[in-house]
Order: sequence, then structure tokens, then C-alpha cells
Amino acid sequence: MNTSVPPSARTQVKRAANYASYDPALLHAIVDAAWVCHIAFTDAHGTHCIPTACWRIGEHLYIHGSNGSRMLKSLMEQDCCVTITHVDGIVLARSAFNHTMNYRSAVIYGRFALVEDKRVTLEAFMDHLAPGRQAQVRAGNDKEYAATTVLRIALTEAACKTRNGPPNDDAEDMGLAVWAGVLPLSEARGTPVPAAECTVEAPEHVRRWGA
Repeated sequence: MNTSVPPSARTQVKRAANYASYDPALLHAIVDAAWVCHIAFTDAHGTHCIPTACWRIGEHLYIHGSNGSRMLKSLMEQDCCVTITHVDGIVLARSAFNHTMNYRSAVIYGRFALVEDKRVTLEAFMDHLAPGRQAQVRAGNDKEYAATTVLRIALTEAACKTRNGPPNDDAEDMGLAVWAGVLPLSEARGTPVPAAECTVEAPEHVRRWGA
């Protein structure tokens, strides 16, 4: 597979194309690190960009929601654009216009399709959030599953764009007495906080969260 070739015209990165990648392994890693994606679509009320929880199984990204969701209904009728972004640092350069960010991002195009086997996919979502949790909680009942819609979109038409490293200053700015470098950003997991009425000892997947 040639991972330097965009899968379609609309996935071709033109601005700062040297940061682009069409490698499925990188795409999977960016999706797997995400808790939320943003989905842009249009309906009779205008254009929207909605954040929603997401997870990956194989070559598809999954979302879920209520059967009455206006967004979910629209996504099965039209193409959309899904985006995910992780900001890893603020890059401070010696000149104002050379400041940037270190980041990992993905843009996915296509149309969502209905998932029939909701139990398997929603259990996978639970294990994405907290591996081992599904086996310990009350499983969803028929009424709850019946009220829920699960959709998936193929990851075949997508592009990644990433940046990592120090600032790229112009040669004429290198002598300026200005601090330059990276202010790192990272996702931090805090100590789990039990509900006030919870008297159950924290299981391994909870203890592991803050480790």
C-alpha cells in the first residue's frame, strides 16, 4: 500500500502537505486515542458540527445515540465529514507568524450506515472507555437497546495531518533575544472519585485509571 497517496481528491492535503499521511496505522492510532469526534453535516436547519463519543472496530469508526436523533437520521442520508484532533504542544517561535502547534489530526469522509448488531458494538464501546467494565455492570436490556441507534463509517477515505518538534524560525530571526521552544500539552488521568453512595471497592480497571 502506498501511504503517501490520498484515497480521494477531497482527502488530499494541500496546505503543509509535508505533514500529511494516508497511513491506516496512523489513522487507527489517532482514532483510538480519541474520546470524542466532531461530525459536520447539513440538514433543513442549516450546517452543524456536533461533538459525539466515538470508538473504532477494525476499519470503521462507530457512534451511537437516541433513535430520535436528528443528526443520526441525517448521517444515513448524506455524506459527512468527521474530524479528530489531539493537541500535543504550543510551539513558540521567535517571530509571531512562525508560532504553531504540535498535533495529531484526522479527517474522515463518507456516509454512516446502520449497525444491526448493537449489543456487540456497544459492549466494545464500553471496553474502549474502561476495559473490563462491561463484565461487571448490569447489561443493557431489550428496551434500552431498542431505543438506541448505532452507526458506523468506513475509514477508507481519510487523511491524517501531524506535526511534532521545535519551532521553524526564519534564518533572519535566529539572532533575536526571544525564548523559543515547545510548551507541551498532554491528557492527564486523575484519581477516580467514587459516588457518595458507593461502598464497593474499586475494581482493577478503576484503580488502573489513575495509575
